[in-house]
Amino acid sequence: MHKHTSILALTMVLLMGCSGTVPTLGVTDGKLTPCPDSPNCVNSQQATTDEEHYIDPIAFSGTAQQAQVNLLHVLKTAARANIVVVEDDYIRVEFTSQIMRFVDDVEFYFPSTESGNIMIQVRSASRVGHSDFGVNRERIEQIRAELTALNK
Repeated sequence: MHKHTSILALTMVLLMGCSGTVPTLGVTDGKLTPCPDSPNCVNSQQATTDEEHYIDPIAFSGTAQQAQVNLLHVLKTAARANIVVVEDDYIRVEFTSQIMRFVDDVEFYFPSTESGNIMIQVRSASRVGHSDFGVNRERIEQIRAELTALNK
């Protein structure tokens, strides 16, 4: 019985560690944090020659405020999403995987522009592990599709 209790306790400790610690995030000098070398991150401000990490920003016709309202609508209906930070030009969300409870940090940056077309800069990265099997890229593409549908 003691062996089963020890295994259960060890499993719980390991699973609690799956959430990882919150990395340094946000916008510095107009840029989101670059992706690490691991393939579990995408960033629209990464060099376009870095095909592993680069993803197109999300285009939006309208104001940054309209883009943010529509994006928040999409995020509030997303499964296992926790909106953590909402600022005038920045949103950060934590997505938690269903089974292992891994946390991915997703950021949206709305740089000011003079035109009516907004390019929402995005970054999505896993806190732990090496590969994410394309989950972060798929998530951004899903959000892009839903936001585009709302913007029509």
